[in-house]
Amino acid sequence: MTQKYDVVLFGATSFVGKIAAHYLAQRQDNSFTWAIAARSQQKLDALLNDLPESTRPNSIIADASDADSLNAMCEQAKVIISTVGPYALYGEPLIKACIASGADYVDLTGEPQWIKRMLDRHSEAATKAGVRLVNSCGFDSIPSDLGVYFLQQQAQEKYGQTCQRVAMRVHRIKGGASGGTIASMLNLLDEVKKEPSLRKVIGSPYALCPAGHELKAYQPTVKSAKFDQETNRWMAPFIMEAINSRIVHRSNALLDAKYGKRFVYGEAMLTGKGLGGAWRATTMALGLGGFMFAANIRVLRNILEQKWLPKPGEGPSPMEQQNGLFDIRFYGYTESGKRLVAKVTGDRDPGYGSTAKMLSEAAICLAQNEVVRKKPGGFYTPASVFDDALFTPLTTHAGLTFNVIG
Repeated sequence: MTQKYDVVLFGATSFVGKIAAHYLAQRQDNSFTWAIAARSQQKLDALLNDLPESTRPNSIIADASDADSLNAMCEQAKVIISTVGPYALYGEPLIKACIASGADYVDLTGEPQWIKRMLDRHSEAATKAGVRLVNSCGFDSIPSDLGVYFLQQQAQEKYGQTCQRVAMRVHRIKGGASGGTIASMLNLLDEVKKEPSLRKVIGSPYALCPAGHELKAYQPTVKSAKFDQETNRWMAPFIMEAINSRIVHRSNALLDAKYGKRFVYGEAMLTGKGLGGAWRATTMALGLGGFMFAANIRVLRNILEQKWLPKPGEGPSPMEQQNGLFDIRFYGYTESGKRLVAKVTGDRDPGYGSTAKMLSEAAICLAQNEVVRKKPGGFYTPASVFDDALFTPLTTHAGLTFNVIG
């Protein structure tokens, strides 16, 4: 069957979906075909009216709760972009539809428990169908996953060996949260309450690695304010580490332990030097702990949702997205003690402005790159499916940079 579109953006009227639609419209250069999809024609029409007339795509009606409409949508596409979350609530029917119809798939999920569930339930079917499904193609976890991949490439080229230990540090980040992200976090807490065994899944750094993997190193996690010997600065927990590290370790496993069977990886947020850095790290760690505590107490959670947290559909303003950025560093050490430092930056709000661009470029690459399209079916991470193929699109179109700085 010949697909009508290279890419279909499902959930186009969601907060991040709208940003992705605007990006694809300005990115359109006749090199790919695309359409937008959502359950409301009225909302799709409103979105179309906001897009440049010369690059307005076709629209498709599809509902996450209607299998027939999902199948009809997937049959028209080489690749489906899904922005419909929380994925643990709404994501599985689309996975099934993609596998049934032969459409490849990318998403921006940061929900490790859902990825694990999909791996357990649908890996065999995806492999048989030859369908490639790529999770976590936004800020979680392309910068971390491809940042490590890039660092390891450079280490192999320079030293003839990969880095056995890598510490990712967030040097600078500027952006906000949307209601969709908050909803996914709160849903995860609800799932853990109902099914305490999920704590083991969430807590294991190797939770997403395939059965029979041989990775076995102890993985330290920054859980409180600490002084960082790597950078001589104070650091605090980085909330995205819970998904990013699992994706990085899954990449290592899928790449046949290319980074080493005893590869060690961790992430943290730098807060500065001296007493000021220590104070900020302590405040940040306590604030994160306080939020998690309050979110687990119904009365406190209601207050958070009513007065403080963004609602679904809400998020950073266009100006905040434009002025956002991220600067993360990877400090790598080979087994022989050689050191290498890489830097990855983005030029927009990381969770939305930059995520929309990364997600879109991942979908276009998956639809068009012949080397990537020849890979067998199954669930992938960004590094394990794209290898080198995504670096040029990300740096040329999506405002990312990858550089060795030390």
